[in-house]
Amino acid sequence: MSTAANPTAGQRPASSTDPTYPAGPRAAGSPRRPLPRRAGPKAQPVRKVLLTLGVGVVLVYCLAPFYWMVASSLRRTSDIFEKSPLPSPLSFENYGAVFGPDQAFGRALLNSLIVAGITTLCALILAIFTAYAVARLKFRFKKTILSAIIAMSMFPVVSIVVPLLRLFTDIAWINTYQAMILPSMSFALPLAVWNLTVFFRHLPDDLEQAAMIDGCTRGQAFRKIMLPLAAPGVFTTAIITFIAAWNEFLIALSMTNKAELQTATVAISKFTGATEFETPFGSQMAAGVLVTVPLVIMVVVFQRRIVAGLTAGSEK
Repeated sequence: MSTAANPTAGQRPASSTDPTYPAGPRAAGSPRRPLPRRAGPKAQPVRKVLLTLGVGVVLVYCLAPFYWMVASSLRRTSDIFEKSPLPSPLSFENYGAVFGPDQAFGRALLNSLIVAGITTLCALILAIFTAYAVARLKFRFKKTILSAIIAMSMFPVVSIVVPLLRLFTDIAWINTYQAMILPSMSFALPLAVWNLTVFFRHLPDDLEQAAMIDGCTRGQAFRKIMLPLAAPGVFTTAIITFIAAWNEFLIALSMTNKAELQTATVAISKFTGATEFETPFGSQMAAGVLVTVPLVIMVVVFQRRIVAGLTAGSEK
């Protein structure tokens, strides 16, 4: 019997156990499409080895500069250009020079902590209320407002330094903390608002509505229900904002010219050697380690919360 006369000709039975072809019926005359084969057990170790090698390469690429900075900070001044991976002999003279009376690096670290802490706190408070309003409330031009906030992050720092310098000079804000905090907030807010908006959008509506049915006002529902649920996202946003404010350089360099108000990043750039023709690479490396270590410790200690905050908003 021909295929035209028998439309079931050429079809594989549904009970076929061949994993290469689909079990269901197919149209007469259509080509057979083999199903993708799963990797056999022999391929799994190879994939694990390749994945491990890839992670190792990325890890070495990221940590190599930091390791070399630590190693250089432990060398003597006469050995600073040695190429050996391990410093020999170990010397802590660079760390002693960092905290010498001529550098005032301890005060610079305190200034960085003050600026980064206040920037994080203020940006977080504004971002929480803004993100909640954009994500949960209904009002006109909501998307336009969010787009305008995100557009603020497109301007490079160097494009606003000169106008801000002129403005702060006119209002006598040069050599003040607020001259460094406000510009840092303007760059921290867009990312903070975006992160928290995405997080608030993925929180369940039922809990907030149930609280309001039980007699809570919207403010009470926000404070007692939504804000605790958003804690992972808030914590992650705070860490990211603090790191960005701690590492900020150009604004702090432009708005201060007094050593007692300079942040750590600016102080490192102004380290001086024994003569004006000498660059104190060892002291700069030691100061770089001291600036970086607190951030590394903070990320390592809170890495689970950071990852949870970045991924929790993806599921409702």
